[in-house]
Amino acid sequence: MTHPVNTSFMGIGLVPARQKHVIQNMMQFYLYDFTQFLDFDLNDQGLFAPYPDLDQFWTNRETHYPFLITYQNKPAGFALVERMDDPAEADYYLTEFFVMKKYRRTGLGTWASYQLFDRLQGRWKVTEVSTNLPAQAFWRKVIKAYTKDRFEERVDPARGNPSQYFLSPSAN
Repeated sequence: MTHPVNTSFMGIGLVPARQKHVIQNMMQFYLYDFTQFLDFDLNDQGLFAPYPDLDQFWTNRETHYPFLITYQNKPAGFALVERMDDPAEADYYLTEFFVMKKYRRTGLGTWASYQLFDRLQGRWKVTEVSTNLPAQAFWRKVIKAYTKDRFEERVDPARGNPSQYFLSPSAN
């Protein structure tokens, strides 16, 4: 049974390069969760392959933003945000978003996503894998509430992945 999380204990902030290992380590749990929806295998060392181009989040800080989500000053999740290459599509793309199972359904993920959308003002794109129905339900609910139902959803015709597009309300 999960209990509501006290927002005064929640935190979110950019991860400095000296702490990138925290997200690298948590990425193993994120990829493990994804084995339910995509076909990932462990290597002969019992690890998932490194996340492609993760280092760009520390070497290209003008366009890549690594955020650590904390609860009581302990790592609880992360968000990877990229500035979009095509500004006609959106300003920001929520590349990856992860909250540990311990903190799911407590409000931490909703709180953290609102913090991101408020911090990086502009037009957003959030995409879910077509087979990840829980993520689709979460993001539709969060974005609908955050935008007061002012968002558009499009489905990629090749992969079938849904994406929500919206504007941070404060950016209006």
